[in-house]
Amino acid sequence: MKEVKEPIWTKDFIIVSIINFIAILIFFLLMVTISSYAVDTYQVSTSIAGLVSSIFIIGSLIGRIGAGRLISNIGPQKMLLIGLIVFFVSTTLYLMEWGVVYLLIIRLLQGIAVGTVGTATGTIVAMILPASRKGEGIGYFSLSAILATAIGPFVGMFMLKLENGFDVIFYMNTALSLILLVAYFFVKISLPQPNKKNGNQTEKLSFLEKFIEPKALPISFIALLIGFAYSGVMTFITFYAREINLVEAASYFFLAYAGVVVISRPFTGKLMDVRGPNIIVYPCLVVFAIGMLLFSQASAGWMLLLAAVLIGFGYGNFNSIAQTIAVKVTEPHRFGLATSTYFILYDLGLGVGPFILGMIEPYTTYRTIFVSMIPLILICIPLYYLLVGRKRNLA
Repeated sequence: MKEVKEPIWTKDFIIVSIINFIAILIFFLLMVTISSYAVDTYQVSTSIAGLVSSIFIIGSLIGRIGAGRLISNIGPQKMLLIGLIVFFVSTTLYLMEWGVVYLLIIRLLQGIAVGTVGTATGTIVAMILPASRKGEGIGYFSLSAILATAIGPFVGMFMLKLENGFDVIFYMNTALSLILLVAYFFVKISLPQPNKKNGNQTEKLSFLEKFIEPKALPISFIALLIGFAYSGVMTFITFYAREINLVEAASYFFLAYAGVVVISRPFTGKLMDVRGPNIIVYPCLVVFAIGMLLFSQASAGWMLLLAAVLIGFGYGNFNSIAQTIAVKVTEPHRFGLATSTYFILYDLGLGVGPFILGMIEPYTTYRTIFVSMIPLILICIPLYYLLVGRKRNLA
């Protein structure tokens, strides 16, 4: 009965989730198109085009670090407004063609904005959700990111086929970023203000603790490793699909991935609230490893899509449960730092992975790269137990 009296799907929760969804959708839409834009418009080398794409992640890390620190001082609502303003301005600047250095600066600035918005929305959601349904609620909220990671690349690749596709992308993104800014003013959230006790405690914190939440580091480190293992799938699936002649099936990979996450996430979130995270994390890591094995050995379309289902269930659900753990082990007044700590390490795994694996690729095959990720995933099982799972304060 108590769960019925503590709703998740409030107006504010829905609007904040939509803001998060659109911001991440634009992020992933540009991730798969901006390198082509750099080559076609400025005739840069492949390595510079890769930098244009990946510098966004550096900006996101900067944004998360700064937002995590400032949220405790100005609150997540003001932080969200700042992030949305910078996001709108930086998105609009894509409409001008002033050289590749200018493009790099825009990408860095927009990355900072997305990192700020993501940290602010994650903190707001963690604060407004009832404690008894936090796992379920964060699971629903993280669906906004999962759907964006699937729909963004799909829409981006479709728009590249259009005449003046880049112009269409930039104008659409500008309109969407304006909608986000307007949507903010429809959010009326009553968040608890940091009390004086917490403010005094802040002065006693070490320099590192002002930017990082130590209690969130163990699960965040595991998320870094898992993100690293998944990053190759996200980055190299197009090249891998050409190598194994499964391009058509690969075009539906992320849709299958997102579909299974949408179906399973509500159940795993509720199960975590009732039984704790361990009952979900261990199976998810095993299923992720099996999915990666099938992905690395795919020789038919059904194998690739089944791998998408397994990876979606394993990796997709681990991600939301891990984010919930990072918040649940932290005091409410440090939710912002916990959220930013988690995503700093998680984004670091996603960002560094393609760079390292890309350096290895010329000396091996994509199949070998993906197979080599399986031991890394399996190592995370005992690592999770040692760092997180054996603790009693997770339920």
